[in-house]
Amino acid sequence: MRLFYFLLYTTLNYSLRLFYPRLKLVNSPKLLLGRTIYVSNHAASFMDPLVVTSLRRPIVFFLTRSDVFTKFTKPFLWAAHMLPIYRQLDGVDTKELNAKVFEKCTKVLSFGRNLLIFGEGFTDDAFIRRLKPLKKGAIRIGFTALESMNWKKKIYIAAVGCNYSDPNKLGSDLLISSSERFCLNDYKEAYLENPNRTITELTRKVELLLQEQITHVEDKDWSNFHEHVMRITRKGMNAENSDFRIPLITRWHYSQQLANWINNLTVEEKAKLHSLRDELSTYFGFIKRMRINENDVFTVSQFKPLNRLNELIRLILLFPLALLGFVHCGPWYIVIKRFVEKTFKRPVFWGSVKLLLGTAVFGLVNIPFIFIFKSWIYPSTGLALLYYFGIGFYGLATYSWFNNYKRFKEKGKTAKVDLSKIVAKRTLVSSRIQQEIPIS
Repeated sequence: MRLFYFLLYTTLNYSLRLFYPRLKLVNSPKLLLGRTIYVSNHAASFMDPLVVTSLRRPIVFFLTRSDVFTKFTKPFLWAAHMLPIYRQLDGVDTKELNAKVFEKCTKVLSFGRNLLIFGEGFTDDAFIRRLKPLKKGAIRIGFTALESMNWKKKIYIAAVGCNYSDPNKLGSDLLISSSERFCLNDYKEAYLENPNRTITELTRKVELLLQEQITHVEDKDWSNFHEHVMRITRKGMNAENSDFRIPLITRWHYSQQLANWINNLTVEEKAKLHSLRDELSTYFGFIKRMRINENDVFTVSQFKPLNRLNELIRLILLFPLALLGFVHCGPWYIVIKRFVEKTFKRPVFWGSVKLLLGTAVFGLVNIPFIFIFKSWIYPSTGLALLYYFGIGFYGLATYSWFNNYKRFKEKGKTAKVDLSKIVAKRTLVSSRIQQEIPIS
């Protein structure tokens, strides 16, 4: 394990657990090594390699788009176990350059180490719960390595699914599910007889395994419908409109079952759902224009008043920690936020880049507070370090405080609005969902 990879592995584990406080690993591998090629979905750009490498035990080398390798970044990316992969759109001789990369992958695997490959090759501009068709590179790399090793060592393939409620939202859910691995050596005879067919068939096998690890809405035109149903039922993995008392793994299964049900509908059955889909779109479009929170409509629909006491209590209790967080992180967060959102045009990159820069900047600029605490507050190195390592929690408290303040004001305004017609509309679509969708 190279030094920079180790630093990222340890520091990002801490940061990611703050970013995704509701975190679940399903069937996560126990071995650090294992000569396994892990094939993951690519739902959230830079965030995917961060969560897969930092939150799971296996030490991996992973393939990254070649255009991020510059004279400045190359040493850091090398130290972080990254290898470039060349694509047709990069405008280079991909075949020759990737052949050299495959040689490096073979070397990695020959030493018993693991590879991480994002099989889809790219990320959607907007977060969609689906798996795009997989490229054949992972299986091809595996067989190339086996041929180079004269089939004397075993190479395994496994699928890894990253499931986010919202990859860019601090405080949302993350569930990483891993499949059982299978041995590529078992397909030696089939490969020697017909390499192309075997690579195609095994790529499809991995694709099916990967679909089982995630929520996969096959037709992206129905992804909004899937999300809207989850928001109304509150049983799925929506970042804002979910019943968080339900265990994350239960909500993940609901999300999968709902997607699978949609995928299996016939054309005629989908046609019958068009009116419900339109009603849901109209409802959520209306409350968005009115700036009304779906959580508040749900509360009123349950014949409960919009009480702001919980927000007020949190504002009072969080204030001391939030003040510390603002001192340590606030100004730097504002600078990072503006820089990232101005520099990266695709919002899909924002969450991961902010996380990386925040982890580095907050960690570095606050080092002097270790000595300040020891000199001015209490002469204890242990307490000073404990205070320093708590800065992430203080920053999270600041974020939570401002969110609660926003909700406090939002509820106050909504309480003055007559929600009866909106509640009636919500009740109607909720009733239709119960009648027309047999997923409980």
